[in-house]
Amino acid sequence: MAKSALLKSSLAKKYWMAASGLFLCLFLVGHLLGNFQLMIKPVAENGIANIAQEQFNFYAHFMTTNPLVKVLSYVTYLSILFHAVDGILLTIQNKKARPVDYVKNNPSANSVWTSRYMGILGTLILVFIIIHMYAFWGAMHFRLEPNYVLVDGTIVKDLYPEVFGAFKNSLGYTLLYVVCMFPIGFHLSHGFASAFQTFGLNHKKYNSIIKYTGLAFSILVPAAFAIIPLYIHFIL
Repeated sequence: MAKSALLKSSLAKKYWMAASGLFLCLFLVGHLLGNFQLMIKPVAENGIANIAQEQFNFYAHFMTTNPLVKVLSYVTYLSILFHAVDGILLTIQNKKARPVDYVKNNPSANSVWTSRYMGILGTLILVFIIIHMYAFWGAMHFRLEPNYVLVDGTIVKDLYPEVFGAFKNSLGYTLLYVVCMFPIGFHLSHGFASAFQTFGLNHKKYNSIIKYTGLAFSILVPAAFAIIPLYIHFIL
């Protein structure tokens, strides 16, 4: 994508997309580490009725109240919106510019399929993010009241039953979550390497490292996210 639907400078657009994309990769890792606490067996420990509930609620409270995290959260929201809106508008522009396909067209000879369908993959991911944020982010910020007391006496919102219950009690939502990890993985498989290439790390000494690191990241991170709801629903 050489042009942008939102930025006039194609160079500015490329660097912003690359930087925001890599930032979102870091966000995924942090979010994943926090979600791993959902896999803790819900048992009592050291006077705590549910150690999993305690740790996850502490994590959720920290992520929504720490000033630095809140700033990073706003950057994350802006990055997601830019990626989504610019990608959708750019796909529409490209369709209008070439409403009829060429008679002889062999795109697979010049690019991988994930790069050709980044708009569709991005749209699927956006739909998932909206559903996911309504279910949990919306509950944390607007629907829940502080009624859980941490061991240090801090009164916080009890997000744990919302998240744990959604996966434990709903096979449909669990499967939806797992299926949505596939477009995220495909999106990452192309975007990770493209971001490094944008910053000039396109050299024969590094290409293979970046390629396989990106491939591993695009498989392991979505797979780890998918394992969490499956583990909760079928094992815990």
